[in-house]
Amino acid sequence: MKKIIVILFLFLGSVLGVNAQKFAFVDTQYILNNIPEYKMAQKQLDELSKKWQQEIETKVAEIDRMYKSYQTDAVLLPEDIKKQREDEILQKEKDLRALKKKRFGTDGDLFKKREELIKPLQDKIYNAIQALAESKGYSVIFDRAGSLSILYASSRYDKSDEVLTNMGYSPGEDDSQKSKSRSRSRR
Repeated sequence: MKKIIVILFLFLGSVLGVNAQKFAFVDTQYILNNIPEYKMAQKQLDELSKKWQQEIETKVAEIDRMYKSYQTDAVLLPEDIKKQREDEILQKEKDLRALKKKRFGTDGDLFKKREELIKPLQDKIYNAIQALAESKGYSVIFDRAGSLSILYASSRYDKSDEVLTNMGYSPGEDDSQKSKSRSRSRR
């Protein structure tokens, strides 16, 4: 009999514990879009990306020019000169691949710069979310902007504006995106 009473109390305790948990969600992309530092960082990344892309396009044009010149002269060139020019073109192509990887690869310059500029903002958002969760007693806060699929979310649980306010920013500039993401969540 005591076992049944203990099991009953454990069951009731777990049921009540589940009901007592509070959940909320935020949209980190909406939060980022309302932070001026993020917009400046994104602009800086775009400018670097364009600059590096132009650098690559210049190298591609140089390789194309070399190849066309080689094709035009190939009939008249001795074999050793042909081989030398082919090797030069192949080396330029190899250098181009290395440059692309250096600039845009998984550990490339753009990735590192993005980490340098965006990571501190993401950390700041995470700290604000953690503070909000602790102060309001939320057990879980989901991110609607990430890969997590939320099929429906009531806007009353969206704490994105509160996170922005706690970080010292004014919410609301990007309301169109927020309403779009809300309608997306209802699909």
